This record gives sequence, structure tokens and C-alpha cells, in this order.
Amino acid sequence: MDWLSHISQINWLAVLLAFVSSMVIGFVWYMPAVLGRRWMQAIGKTEDDLKNIDGGAGIWVPMMLAAAVTSILLAILLSALGINTFWAAGVFALILAVVFRAGGHVIHNGFAGRPSAVTVIDSGHDIIAMTVAGAIIGAMQ
Repeated sequence: MDWLSHISQINWLAVLLAFVSSMVIGFVWYMPAVLGRRWMQAIGKTEDDLKNIDGGAGIWVPMMLAAAVTSILLAILLSALGINTFWAAGVFALILAVVFRAGGHVIHNGFAGRPSAVTVIDSGHDIIAMTVAGAIIGAMQ
């Protein structure tokens, strides 16, 4: 577990900014005027449907926790690999996002029979959010 030794070397402000950037990108990405309307159409929901979803914190807390853990683990990985520039970390995070995040959407949405628009929109969000997070962390290491 040598990679855990890198926790002491990460810049926690960079991790916080990476987390916040993920939240902001998600907020903008899924706005109705951006891609939210198309995404809702693809999943068969309306704005009213989404406004009336039960769950409250049960929806937001796991999503925010996943984004926080992603930023922390990305910072540890970048530190462990010695990737510490804006461009190198951004490109590395881009590759990780395409392989693991978008790849996961393709697999799961494909088997679930979801429209390809859902996969493209969700994958696009994850790729951009993770690339920006990586670039932020890399620039601040």
C-alpha cells in the first residue's frame, strides 16, 4: 500500500478546487439550456419529474461523496506517478475518464438498453469534469 504514503503529499486546496469544479461543471452541463433538456428527454423525464423526486440528501450526498473520493484518489495517483503539471495531469485524467468513466457508461447503459444520448451526455460530463479536476490538481502539486 505504498501509494497511500502519498496522501501526505497532496495539496488539499487543489483537491477541494477539483471537487468544486466537478460540481460546477455538472450544474452547468445538466442545465436545461445546455444539455439537461436533451438528457431528460433521453431518460424519459420532465423537469417536474426531477423536481419531485423523493430522496433529498439521499440523492446528493452519495454523488458528492463520489466526486470527493474521485478528486482525492486522482490527487494520490498523480502524486504517486510524479505527474505534476497542468497539461500532463489533465491529459492523464482525460485518459482515465475515457477508459474508466465513459467505458463504464458504455457498458452499463448498453446492457440496460438506455439511449445512446444518455451515454454520450453522461460520458461527456465525466470526461470534462475529470480532465479539469486533473489539470487543477496537477497545476497545484
